Parts: sequence; structure tokens; C-alpha cells
Amino acid sequence: MRFLSACYSVYKSLNLSKKMFDSVDLKDKLIQFRKTELKNRDVLDWVEDIFANLEKERDTIKDNLLDGKFSLSNNFKIDKLDPKKVFHISHIKGICCDYRLRFLSTSLFKGDYPEEAISKIRDLDNQHQTDLKGFKIIAPSKLFALKDPEDPCLFVPITKDYFYLIHKWGDDMSCFRKLKYWAVKNVENCIKAIVLLSVILTLVTFPIVIPDQADFVKVVLVFLFYFKSFVGFSILLYGVSGKSFSEFCWKSEYNKIT
Repeated sequence: MRFLSACYSVYKSLNLSKKMFDSVDLKDKLIQFRKTELKNRDVLDWVEDIFANLEKERDTIKDNLLDGKFSLSNNFKIDKLDPKKVFHISHIKGICCDYRLRFLSTSLFKGDYPEEAISKIRDLDNQHQTDLKGFKIIAPSKLFALKDPEDPCLFVPITKDYFYLIHKWGDDMSCFRKLKYWAVKNVENCIKAIVLLSVILTLVTFPIVIPDQADFVKVVLVFLFYFKSFVGFSILLYGVSGKSFSEFCWKSEYNKIT
């Protein structure tokens, strides 16, 4: 009997040793670990709390975007910023003037924010342990609800003159947009456009306007006629429409510049 009892003890110890070297199911281990951490709390309640907090954070971010709270800077951790996404106000102004865009508070933006943009803001909030404010957007004027007297880029201020690009969405800007609005970028470009157009029309029409042999003085007079006509028309259009050159209106909240 003692011999049988000893054999049984050896068998049990072998079984225990075998179990010690059995493969581990990571899923089961995770469940056991979670159960220990939650201290018998209902898993469904725990998951619901996670999503409730997540939804609350996202709602706060959306409120900040809609509110457009004034902020000259945010408390960023410099070592966690992507240097490729930092831009000076002069860089932003250059793009806005070239493509006739506005750089305004998100409180005026009437487009929709993609969920990816909200997620990126939330990630930045968590990384830098802050609540980002003072959001601004680069976009065509039609995407803003401008006060009355194509592809947005979302920024947040680092300091007064430096901004951090959070997200860009939509399609790429047409390469012809810069050419389309080149003449209204500033006064200098407007004059160049008028001179160029006057020269072209002079070369095309002076054989008709001056059927006999044309001399230099007559050609200059035809050019001056076109030039003065376009200058007068531009001044009239500027006054009636209330629009302004891109370099003057890129930060304006108003549809018409007075």
C-alpha cells in the first residue's frame, strides 16, 4: 500500500509539473488580469464609462472649435512637437495671399470637421497635458460665415506668431487657383495685369483702329486709352463690390472691406 501511495504522489507531482509548462493563452491571462484590476466591477459598466469619457472629451474639443476662444499661445511640450508642422505667420500670409484664402478663427468656419481632426486634437491634448484653444483655419472665404457690413488646414497657436498645423483635409488645391487670383493679390500685381492686358489689346487692335501706317505715338495713344479704361473700371469695381486685395483681407472677418 505504501508503494502505491508513493507512486500516486509521484504521478500527481508530474501532472502539476506538466501544467506548469503548458502553453499560455494570452487572452485568458488578459481577462484574469483585467478582472483583478477591476476588483469584480462589471466589465460592461467599465466599457460604458470609457466611451462616456471619450465622448465627453470629443464634445469639449468640438465646443472649443465652435467657440474659437481667443488664445495667443498654448502650453506645448516642445520635445513632442513635429518641427515640420510649425509655421510662422508670414508663411501663412504668403499662402493666403497667393491663393486668396482666409486665415480665421474656427468660430467662423461653417464646414464640417472630420473625425480624424478631432482625434488628432485629442491626442495632442493628452501628449501635452493641456486643453488646446485658439484654433484657426486656412480656407477659401466661401467656407466661412463672414460678417456682412476648398481645402481647410487646421492650426493652433504655439506663440503669437507661430502656429502648429494639426490637420489638413479635403482635396488638394487646384494649381490654377494661384494664377486665377494673381491679379488681385496686391496693388502691384493688379497694375502689372492691367499693363499686360493693355499691351495685348493694343497689339491686337491697333491695325484695325489705325488702318493707315501706324507710328509709335499713335500706338502709345491706343495703349494709354486701354490702360486708363482698365484703371477706371478697376477703381469702379473695387468701390462697388467692396472687395479688397488678398494681402489686405486674408485675416479679415468681413465679406466686404470698408
